Amino acid sequence: MQKKELYKKFIDYFSKHLPEAETELEYVNPYELLVAVILSAQCTDKRVNMITPALFKKYPTAEKLAKATQADIFKLIKSCSYPNSKAIYLSGMAKMLVSDFNGIVPSDIDELQKLPGVGRKSANVVLAVAFKKPAMPVDTHVFRVSARIGLTTDAANPLETEKQLVKNIPQDKLTLAHHWLILHGRYVCIARKPKCEECELKKFCRYYLSLKK
Repeated sequence: MQKKELYKKFIDYFSKHLPEAETELEYVNPYELLVAVILSAQCTDKRVNMITPALFKKYPTAEKLAKATQADIFKLIKSCSYPNSKAIYLSGMAKMLVSDFNGIVPSDIDELQKLPGVGRKSANVVLAVAFKKPAMPVDTHVFRVSARIGLTTDAANPLETEKQLVKNIPQDKLTLAHHWLILHGRYVCIARKPKCEECELKKFCRYYLSLKK
């Protein structure tokens, strides 16, 4: 199957079956999403959503979070993974937002990556979700699922995956496709034992078809 046809089948399927996919992180503004994304590293969205209500109640703005001690932040996020590191990141992020960006989350990928705890994937999430910009954040789900389906070929790292997906998915579908890949990887195409038999993509999935040879 030609790559172009494969992408069309992928987009057509999810456009029909999951037309309004969105992040499972709960937030109301770019600041809250940025905090949630930093917390979500190596942590489930479900756990993050349990943590953030109390955190946002006490620190509803970057200015207030910037005045918090790392110890205070730690107390509120200690049930997530790597809470010590994330307390440091959140404190540093808030301080930089206030000092360098007037407390406003930037909508530029390079500026976002200057913030502590924000890598390229996290920056792309903020761009795509908070600012509705065409972007393709690549986490472990996106990396795995796009390779299994055959959307990417020999992508050695997340950046290569991102470049291939951005090249082949229309800009107006990029953010949706990001959510499609994440949700499919989270609930169907799971890492250790993908649920191939119940997956409708098996008709054109490279991984599934290879099992049948």
